[in-house]
Amino acid sequence: MSVPIKPELKAEVVHRIKAEGISVAQASRDHGVSTKAIYNWLAKTAEKAPSLVLVNQLKRENEALYAIVGRLTTEITKLKKGRS
Repeated sequence: MSVPIKPELKAEVVHRIKAEGISVAQASRDHGVSTKAIYNWLAKTAEKAPSLVLVNQLKRENEALYAIVGRLTTEITKLKKGRS
């Protein structure tokens, strides 16, 4: 039978691994928790990677924004040259 683990301990172990860079094996020994449990906690706290669709959408938006900035920069340059 497994013993319930307090959320504070889970948070501390995950923090030590991510912030302090200790290994999962070391955290397991230090806190008396199985490596499998720690890997499960890390998986649950891991940031989800963006989908390919989202990445492609962001690339298109980025290209459009670069085009807008380019046009505005050209217009500003023309206006400045017209004044002088």
